[in-house]
Amino acid sequence: MSVKRAILELGRSVFQLGLLKSGGRVGAKLRADRFRVGPSVHGVQPQAFLPSRYRYYRTTLRGLAAHLQAAGFRRGFGGGSPRNRAAFLAFGLGVGFIEQQLEADRQTAAACQEIQAVFSRKRFQSPAKPFTSGYKLEDYVIGKQIGKGSNAAVYEAAAPRASTEETRSSVVQIKETKEELEAPRSLTCCALRSFPLAVKMMWNFGTGSSSEAILKSMSQELVPASPLAVKPEVEQITLDGQFGVLPRRVSAHPNVIRVYRAFTAEVPLLPGAQLEYPDMLPARLNPAGLGNNRTLFLVMKNYPCTLRQYLEVSTPGCRQGSLMVLQLLEGVDHLCRQGVSHRDLKSDNVLLEFDSDGCPRLVISDFGCCLAQKDFSLQLPFNSMWVDRGGNASLMAPEVTTAVPGWGVVIDYRKVDAWAVGAISYEIFGQQNPFYRATGLESRSYGEKQLPPLPSSVPADVQLVIRLLLRRNPSKRPSSRVAANILHLSLWGQKALANQSSAGMRKLVDWLLCQSAVVLLKGCSGPSGNTVEAELQRSFLSNLDLEDLRTAVGFLLYGRQQRQAGTPSARSILCPSDP
Repeated sequence: MSVKRAILELGRSVFQLGLLKSGGRVGAKLRADRFRVGPSVHGVQPQAFLPSRYRYYRTTLRGLAAHLQAAGFRRGFGGGSPRNRAAFLAFGLGVGFIEQQLEADRQTAAACQEIQAVFSRKRFQSPAKPFTSGYKLEDYVIGKQIGKGSNAAVYEAAAPRASTEETRSSVVQIKETKEELEAPRSLTCCALRSFPLAVKMMWNFGTGSSSEAILKSMSQELVPASPLAVKPEVEQITLDGQFGVLPRRVSAHPNVIRVYRAFTAEVPLLPGAQLEYPDMLPARLNPAGLGNNRTLFLVMKNYPCTLRQYLEVSTPGCRQGSLMVLQLLEGVDHLCRQGVSHRDLKSDNVLLEFDSDGCPRLVISDFGCCLAQKDFSLQLPFNSMWVDRGGNASLMAPEVTTAVPGWGVVIDYRKVDAWAVGAISYEIFGQQNPFYRATGLESRSYGEKQLPPLPSSVPADVQLVIRLLLRRNPSKRPSSRVAANILHLSLWGQKALANQSSAGMRKLVDWLLCQSAVVLLKGCSGPSGNTVEAELQRSFLSNLDLEDLRTAVGFLLYGRQQRQAGTPSARSILCPSDP
């Protein structure tokens, strides 16, 4: 930017010194095409293609810089005013510098696109083995209840082998003993090996018992469904979403839940139903029940616990915590890129398992409140208070909670989930969520300086990301992609950022190329390519974008400059404008 300002100032001085005639002569020369960039120009683009008055548009910045510099030297040896010589030489050098920077940007952008193309071909594949049946509730052995929310109950399940007597008789197997109902859920590998699946039974109030009505009313739950989740003949039913449009289906991602099967069936009397949710049962099972006879069932992978359950008994280390925040950002970015906003992101709706290295892998689940429109805008018209703004009110971003309905009012959901990740990050690092009722802060009215400090053990770059995500103004809040890039660079690109300026990206591009080779080799080396870190690195490289990367570098360098200047804490970087 400083070079461009210098050129503008020089241009202004040229006009003030009365050099308009010289400028006119240069323009006339360009229009008449009297001087040439080089002999190869005419070989590539013959003059006959364009009239003479348009040919000067083919002159590149590099050619213009060369001509201006040559004109300055000619005037130096052939006479002319010293001011004219200085002006021509300065303009030539300045335009040359701009061309060099643009050429470097083009090379960097090309390298990012090539890396992105390589890793975009390696799409994430669901690890679950496909099975051809499973479109009926009778195809599963149902175990004990493992979760319950405001609109569904979740049970562990298994798809029995075709050779077993249970599959031949097509009977729902229910395991219910007093000991199993009272004992806490086991998180051992044996429990997951016996019941590798989970069945989510939605509660059906007022929707009706027809399959078409159920699928239309609960279509948001099908956003993370696999292509074969619904029977082909059922797939033909028009699934009008909650907002009157067909909801999107997102592709597979390691940090987003995958629904293997979705079907409607009669509500059975599952373990603990009479005690846990008697009012949700139909009248045939409970005379006082309010539910309908049929509802929607979703089959997915069984995970050991939720993020909230894990954090109640364990506090992850600094690096693991950073990886957990990064996974949430990657999952949110994947949804946002495909035109989906979760709108109910909280630790209860994040499932957790462990990779081969013992690192927690986080998976975003429960899409019942999501916004999944046909286009990618994530803009929701808010013309009435009856418009559904999302799920948990405590973790709604400020732009949602402060929105006032009216004609032409639109709520922008593109950065709402990223804000929720910032709030959940407090829980990951062992603190109370600042926006739960016990802490007293409200997203509607909080001030950024009121945010409680994070533990000093949390890396400074991670604190920077969390503070940026919790900015009230969404225009000053980074996107989930930029925030994820900051953490990626902080975790793996420290050497590339050493003595790095926001303008020069060559050293960073060299690191990206080396990182790409390392990740590709890891992917070919067996189990090491399936770890959380390997998945995160692949996700980073498959979403490379020059502008997002430069913005992330700018945030990182700005934060580090503030710390080196003696800023007492990362909290003070909230107030200045974006770098």
